[in-house]
Amino acid sequence: MVQQVKTVRGSMGATASEGHSAGFWQRLLWGEVRGRATYYIVIGLFLRLLGLVYLAAFASFGAQVTGLVGSEGILPLTQDLAALQDKHGELAPLLFPSVFWVEASDLALQATCLAGMVAAVLLVLNLATRLMLPLLFVLYLSLVYAGQVFMNFQWDFMLLEAGFLAIFLPWGSPVVVWLMHWLLFRVRFQSGVAKLMSGDESWSGLTALNYYFETQPIPHAGAWFAHQLPEWLLRAGTGWTFFVELLVPFMVFLPRRPRFVAAWLTIIMQLMIMATSNHNFFNLLTILLCLLLFDDQAVKAVAGGRWLNRLGDSIPRAGRFANGIALLLAAVIVSTSATMMWAVWGQRDLPAIMDKPVRWAVQWHLVSNYHVFPVITRQRPELVVEGSDDGIFWQAYGFRFKAGDPARIAPFIIPHQPRLDWQMWFAALVTPYTRTSYWINDFRQRLLEGSPDVLALLSDNPFPDRPPEYIRMRVENYRFTTADERRDSGNWWVVEPLGMYLPPAGLQPAMP
Repeated sequence: MVQQVKTVRGSMGATASEGHSAGFWQRLLWGEVRGRATYYIVIGLFLRLLGLVYLAAFASFGAQVTGLVGSEGILPLTQDLAALQDKHGELAPLLFPSVFWVEASDLALQATCLAGMVAAVLLVLNLATRLMLPLLFVLYLSLVYAGQVFMNFQWDFMLLEAGFLAIFLPWGSPVVVWLMHWLLFRVRFQSGVAKLMSGDESWSGLTALNYYFETQPIPHAGAWFAHQLPEWLLRAGTGWTFFVELLVPFMVFLPRRPRFVAAWLTIIMQLMIMATSNHNFFNLLTILLCLLLFDDQAVKAVAGGRWLNRLGDSIPRAGRFANGIALLLAAVIVSTSATMMWAVWGQRDLPAIMDKPVRWAVQWHLVSNYHVFPVITRQRPELVVEGSDDGIFWQAYGFRFKAGDPARIAPFIIPHQPRLDWQMWFAALVTPYTRTSYWINDFRQRLLEGSPDVLALLSDNPFPDRPPEYIRMRVENYRFTTADERRDSGNWWVVEPLGMYLPPAGLQPAMP
């Protein structure tokens, strides 16, 4: 195409200087491209790596599933399905699509996680790819609904959206690759816009990183060291965040070289986040989406080899039918997601003509809204869960990863997400029984019952023989130690009691 343009310009009498200028801009924006850019190798590599992300997601949730939503878990799935059935009747399976409408036992939950892990491995091995991709999407969609509040995270929705689009990648259409660019754009740009729209002065005043490392859900040691950086550097980091989230996303739609720059800047940002935060597979999935900003020529230039060619050989050259379906898919995805962004940013209702399409797309997690950390908390309240047999002497339960012992900080646990520990962080920020903490009483009830599945989510049970008579929850404020305080005490945290969160209570009678 580029050669054709040069020929036409020459026939019209373009000067030598014009030709030189055109060559300069071509090299600057496109580089040395031989023929039309292709994405067959990139698609093949992306699908194999997507299998690894799926594997991590299924394995992580599978290790917790019975404790969270099993029959003796915090929020039993069977009770949730019964409530949905009572409220929505025959529409419930369509509104909340899940394989668990057929069977919702503990065995079914564990089998679904195991099946997802097996399917993910097969995808990595490039075995039955076209079958594994829709299977993985359906299984993870089922777990997202089964997990209720414990699976209500943006990275879960992002994996579903990427997983749905990936179903069409083996068709070889570049339109689907572009839709992945659109997804990456929305994830990054919406996060930046949400920060601006939140009205949080820590973002507008460039002080967000003064608090973020200390107050994020599950910081590892890298967060402590980042918190000690000079204020001018933390302010610069906040400005860098805005640059990468508000300006860089538009570069994904530019010619190949600016697109490569966008990919590397985004990858660097994600690696910086991983060095200071435990955000499960979210950053890895974002990096994976950046892979599709490169083309086959760029990948081969970095990692050439026959194995790459074999990856590309597994992806067919898209015909008219495949491209037609991809264009139809693009129309649906772009129209629904753009309408949702317009409604969210303008704080207005959806247009009547788009109301049902958007709602159905959201219900099946084909599109989602993204807004990572639009508000930064200034303090770090933590819940302390304690049990007692007499109401006088109290002993604390231990959690695996959330802040507790001042001398301990969470290890680097990416790509695992301890879902209970995360929700304890959210619950501490609000009063009990609000929209994000309604489950807290159920958690207390299971501890009073001595549920082995729930206790398995914890690191320390001070009542190994029988459950306590009473459970209470206190709230404490945590802050990072300074360098001097850590040198003197060896602690990562300074702890200050704040008061009672849930007063002492005993076992409640079971609901009929």
